[in-house]
Order: sequence, then structure tokens, then C-alpha cells
Amino acid sequence: MRSALGIDAAWTATEPSGVALAVETAQGWRLAAVESSYARFRELAAGAAVSPARGEPPNPASLLDACRRLAGRTPDLVAVDMPLALTRIVGRRPSDRAISSAFGAAKAATHSPSELRPGKLADRLREDFAREGYSLCTADGLRSPGLMEVYPHAALIRLSGDKTRLTYKAGKTTIYWRDDSRPERLRRLREVWRRIVALLEAEIAGVAAALTAPAPETRGRALKDYEDRLDAVVCAYVGIAALEGRARPYGDKDSAIWVPEPGLTAD
Repeated sequence: MRSALGIDAAWTATEPSGVALAVETAQGWRLAAVESSYARFRELAAGAAVSPARGEPPNPASLLDACRRLAGRTPDLVAVDMPLALTRIVGRRPSDRAISSAFGAAKAATHSPSELRPGKLADRLREDFAREGYSLCTADGLRSPGLMEVYPHAALIRLSGDKTRLTYKAGKTTIYWRDDSRPERLRRLREVWRRIVALLEAEIAGVAAALTAPAPETRGRALKDYEDRLDAVVCAYVGIAALEGRARPYGDKDSAIWVPEPGLTAD
């Protein structure tokens, strides 16, 4: 059966990156693992004690080895929330402009990449995955095994059917609900998270059990860790949609951002 690895990749090596692995079974897709950093994902696969989330550069070979341990095979697709291109990224790309044109009215335009962020980190991730046999999927079409760029905001708009991006970022609650008290903002954030988890559970069994909403008293890094794990599962969901012929690329032959599309079916 197929599998998809989702990576909510930090744009710097100092911040943790969420990782999620989904596998196909006779009963449908299920979540095999989700963690809030590369190290925690490797440790989970090795059966070792899981350490606090920390930042580090991506190591595709070790991630793929962890997938073998967890699922008995390497993934068919690796879906990454990070700007990726076959050439050096120096600014906004046609893929960024295509997403912003399609989703800008929904307040889901992409962030602008630069030579510094993610810069060489993105180049290294793409090159190292290519050495492992995972070439970048652009507007030329899907490859399996393959590496693809995804954008959770756009994916969640498609998944939810909402007309604007979902208010689920822990660091932006004062922007979303500026007139509410902090406890009320956190309550509303947890409600949005619960809704997203329910939507993902309908696509990937086991998400609800793995991503129970944080307790009301949760603060700080723990909230960001939860968000990173949630985004990683969203990335894996896009990989699944692509494998099933339900996603399309926005961009060109150099870079493309893949988004689930209602109505698309496998050929």
C-alpha cells in the first residue's frame, strides 16, 4: 500500500519542523506517526525516549529510514510546506504568484521567499531528497517517488470549503480576535483546531486520537508544537490527494505548489 510523508518545514535550521506519516490500508488511510521535530520523529521510529522538540537541518536519509521502521517502506510522496524550486530561489516565483492569484481574495497569499529564507536550506532539502530518488514534482506532473511543495492555508480552504483562510495559527490570535481576552482567544483557537482535526480525521483515520486539543492552561512552545504537528498532517493529506489524483500544481516547470481540488479524480 502507498504512504505519504508530510513535513511542516521551518525556514531556518533553528526552529523545529513537524513531521507526519500516513499509510494506506485496506480500510483507507491512517496516521502512522506525527511528531513536532525531525529528531522526535526519528526517536519515535527507533523506539527511543522522545526528547523536547528542537531545530536542526533536514536529513532526508534519516527521515526515510524512520519511515521504513514505522511503515515497512519509504513513502511514495513527500509533501513539504517550504518553497522549493529546481533553480535558486531569489524572490517570488510564478508558483507564489499563481497561489496568490487563486487564494489572495481568501487572505491566503503565500509568504515571499528570499535568498536567505529559506535559501540554502530549501536547496539542500531538495538536493538531498533527489539523491534518495525523490525528484521535485512541478507543473510537468506527478512523480512517484516524488517531492512536492504544498501550502496548508490553501489546502485547508479546499478541505473545509470556507471562503477565507482558517484562523488556526497560535501566534496570531491577537490579530484574529483582538477584542477578546486571552482565555477567550485560546478557547476559540482550540475550537478551530478541533474542527480541522475532525476534517482531517475524515481523510486519515487516527488523526483525532493523535491530535487531541491542548488543555486550556497550555501556553507557549507547547501550542506551537501542536500547530506544527497539525500542519504536518495537512501536508500529508495533500500528498494523499495528489496520489489519488485529487490535487493540481500551481506554477511552472521550475516550481509548483500542489493544492487539493474538488471534483478532480484519478485517471
